[in-house]
Amino acid sequence: MTSIQFLKGVGPKKAELFGRLGIESLDDLLFYFPRGWEDRRLPARREPLPCLDPAPIIKGKIKSVRDLYTSSQLRIFKTVVETPYGEAEASFFKRHNPRFDVFAPLRKDLKEGRVVWITGTPEDPLFVSRLRADEYYADDDARALKMHVGRIVPVYPLTEGLTARFMREAVYEAVQAGHEAVWDFLPPALAPRRGLVARDLAARAIHFPENNFELAAARRRFIYEELLLMTLAWALKKRQTKSVQKGFVYEVKKTLLTPFRANLGFQFTASQAHAINEIFTDMQAPTPMARLLEGDVGSGKTVVALSAMLLAAENGGQSVFAAPTEILAEQHYLTFERFLKGLGLRFALLTGRMKAAEKKKILADLADGKIDILLGTHAVISDGVKFKNLRLVVIDEQHRFGVRQRAALRAKGDRADMLIMTATPIPRTLFLALYGDLDLSVLKELPPGRKPIKTTEADEVTAFAAAKEEVAKGRQAYIVYPVIEETAEADMKSVKAEFERLKVLFRGKKVDMMHGRMPGELKKQVMDDFAAGRTDILVATQVIEVGIDVPNATLMVINNAERYGLASLHQLRGRVGRGKWDSRCLLVAHARAGDAAERLRAMVQSSNGFELSEKDIYIRGAGEILGLRQHGDMEFKIADMSRDGEILAQTMEDREAILAADPDLAAPENRGLRKKLRDLYAARWNLIDLS
Repeated sequence: MTSIQFLKGVGPKKAELFGRLGIESLDDLLFYFPRGWEDRRLPARREPLPCLDPAPIIKGKIKSVRDLYTSSQLRIFKTVVETPYGEAEASFFKRHNPRFDVFAPLRKDLKEGRVVWITGTPEDPLFVSRLRADEYYADDDARALKMHVGRIVPVYPLTEGLTARFMREAVYEAVQAGHEAVWDFLPPALAPRRGLVARDLAARAIHFPENNFELAAARRRFIYEELLLMTLAWALKKRQTKSVQKGFVYEVKKTLLTPFRANLGFQFTASQAHAINEIFTDMQAPTPMARLLEGDVGSGKTVVALSAMLLAAENGGQSVFAAPTEILAEQHYLTFERFLKGLGLRFALLTGRMKAAEKKKILADLADGKIDILLGTHAVISDGVKFKNLRLVVIDEQHRFGVRQRAALRAKGDRADMLIMTATPIPRTLFLALYGDLDLSVLKELPPGRKPIKTTEADEVTAFAAAKEEVAKGRQAYIVYPVIEETAEADMKSVKAEFERLKVLFRGKKVDMMHGRMPGELKKQVMDDFAAGRTDILVATQVIEVGIDVPNATLMVINNAERYGLASLHQLRGRVGRGKWDSRCLLVAHARAGDAAERLRAMVQSSNGFELSEKDIYIRGAGEILGLRQHGDMEFKIADMSRDGEILAQTMEDREAILAADPDLAAPENRGLRKKLRDLYAARWNLIDLS
């Protein structure tokens, strides 16, 4: 592959900057897709296209130029341009430098009488006649017209030192040098059948389309490729997982499971019993389990996972339970203490903030087999964590862990079973596409006695009055804020500042504070006090959204509710309604920007996590909701699972046909697919074996 430094205009220093973006070769740059496109054609030629943003741009003859000084060190260079629609004004802003004239290049290029194109940001969103200018190009600059103005222009993710202009010029050179040599790895009959444009043409048009049609066709081509490769990879991974023999067996002895059920004090729901049966059947099978346990907030996923870990322990195996945050790991540890009391089971908690001596003792006991269950955060994945006989991996809130992290944890055992859990229900089509290597168990109902939670929007005064009312009844309340410290955004309220105010407002009541930067011991003490009823009101960040179970808490107040996604709002709401009293969730919004109103309305109308998950995917896109962007693992370059459902369905249909006819992708027409899968999902991500 040709190194990026040999591309015209790049060189070794710029190549280092490209390296920060993961671009090392000409091919990398050619397939570094834009994050968006701007329409820099004149308004009369514009046509609507969802992915295309109209860019403020003016073209005309320069009528006058002048320098302006401000009271600060800011300098302004104003240009008045005559356009067919009247006069327009563009202002360039620079910081004054006494050593040289910051506007010398502008004075040289922007002379009266010259015809120019200028892009920028409108000073008034309704009019383009006054711009805060970003870029300018002379109308007689033929090269500029090929790349920067008068056309659809690509917009790329950048890094410091690389400008938008330079990136476009580098990509343009890459397109000229490389697009004709782009190889097509799809089976020959597939592209025509799906109406896909040729790959070499798409490689040019994805960056510099001549019109809307070319852009739409190029995007469709690469979206299809990306989704087909992903669905094929997951299907191959599932088949490979099922072909491996574990080499150990489980027997349901009930020496731990029977007393555990007696300790619970409640009966499993029908869904829990069904999920446990599915999991036990998988664990007793000769091939490793790979199962996703999906359930709404409060549906009882933890006791299902505990049942699986007890089966492993009954058979002399160790289990690891990974949670995404320290507070959640600590809450699970307290739950384990309660449910496993008297069983003689050895379990320990491992987090990144533990003292060295304490951590050393746990690691030694783990390696010697003296610990049956290890709970922890991402710390359990680190190289120093060794198991004697790891048989089961459980991952909670799976979207917080990257694909490679899940694989690394599983690799600590010899063909260990894996159970991953999520409180974000996943639509079936997305599940089949994204988690094609997993089997699915769903907890469909809440345990008996869970009270419905009344959700309404409220102002701050009403919300605090409700908190006083609940506390007066002997109940407890959560008041949640989005940030720990004050920020530059006036409408963002912080835990620390509001905590001081609320202590005064609720004088005579015990008000405490919780956030993610607090030491682990202090967080534990705060939660112990709240769980024991010694604290009336807990002022907290989103850190309490999962794993907190206080039956006496009956009110959840979420400030700046517009700042949260539906999944987080629903998780926070799920912290109340866990006792025998009626519970409420009050959403206090301070703005209605973007899709905030739609999210809040959905929260008021529905308490069903499955419905809200579908809505959240529609509003925010599947990548963020399902953790596809987590840790840079297998990020989509161009596809969007929520937007591109039609193409996804096509790729899944084609995947089934391809693998049915050629399971190993050994046929000549499928060798390109096999090579692409090997390069991406085997060599780069180590997800599948395609040796």
